[in-house]
Amino acid sequence: MKVAIITRSTLYNAPGGDTVQAMETARHLADMGVMAEIKLSNETIAYEDYDLLHFFNLIRPADILHHSKKAGKPFVVSTILVNYSEYDKHHRKGAGMLFSHFSSDSIEYLKTMARWFLGRDHLSSLSYIWKGQRKSIMEILNNAAFILPNSESEYRRVVQMYPAPVKYNVVPNGINTDRFHYNNILKKDDLLVLCVARIEGIKNQLNLIKALNNTRFKLLLIGNHSPNQTAYYNQCKDIAAPNISFIDHLPQDELVEYYQQAKVHVLPSWFETTGLSSVEAAVMGCNLVITDKGDTKEYFEEYAFYCDPAQPQSIFAAIEKASAAAPNYQLREKILDKYTWTKAAEQTFKAYQKTVVA
Repeated sequence: MKVAIITRSTLYNAPGGDTVQAMETARHLADMGVMAEIKLSNETIAYEDYDLLHFFNLIRPADILHHSKKAGKPFVVSTILVNYSEYDKHHRKGAGMLFSHFSSDSIEYLKTMARWFLGRDHLSSLSYIWKGQRKSIMEILNNAAFILPNSESEYRRVVQMYPAPVKYNVVPNGINTDRFHYNNILKKDDLLVLCVARIEGIKNQLNLIKALNNTRFKLLLIGNHSPNQTAYYNQCKDIAAPNISFIDHLPQDELVEYYQQAKVHVLPSWFETTGLSSVEAAVMGCNLVITDKGDTKEYFEEYAFYCDPAQPQSIFAAIEKASAAAPNYQLREKILDKYTWTKAAEQTFKAYQKTVVA
């Protein structure tokens, strides 16, 4: 079987969780005899070479519309349905405050069109201009063979927002068991707090910095800033006290050392489908502080310390508790059992098989 995994055009120059998910999925599918090739949405693709197409990011429907129609091949979609609406409506500054007057679909439409007009991304499908965000997504869901949400919670959100009779198979986010080896003999630094994420408003590093500024904790923020959020990044840098440090994006091999040292990993986002770095950190023995918004509780249950992203004092209180708590090896075992890229590839392959047979 040969599959084209089609992703956003900025997959590599603005890496995020979907970058890891796409690359690891392709790599582990290869171990199962499936030739899965990653293609960027602005590439010319020889559709006839593939048995099916696998798209990422339902909230970027223009890419999916263009290639699915042009190819005439069966397709599946890894939805990765991030809900930006709370951040966009209530916490953006400057011109972004205009978003408070629009629906979530209208906001995503405006952001897509802005990226195109400003030359920050291409627009694959011109029909998206008049169809808009919601109609485009509904068309995709009505034609997809399967959607592949990262959790049951995400699936419920998809069909609640966009009611459609679409088949689904949950494909969990995971970790690479060959890469993330935790040494429980090495002592953790109780005061070292990590946040591994692209620096952008929805990840909420600003409130995290406010929570830990001039405290006894050492906060290390690892990640590049989103290309269209330079002002947000500069604001984070400007308010950061001496106990806050920034490191640019690191490959996963280099992240292992930091996860090994830190007692706490925090992701106080305005929304998370999973929080891939939280899964990686947990398997490396870090205690987790995570947002209470999104699908995180399906993955982390009662094993994490939840915070309100709107309240720096809530973030700080959760970090204090996580720092004082013993490592949670139950969560680590759950991840090794259920949330690996091998498991993800197996569930993806099941959907492929059903799609091709159908």
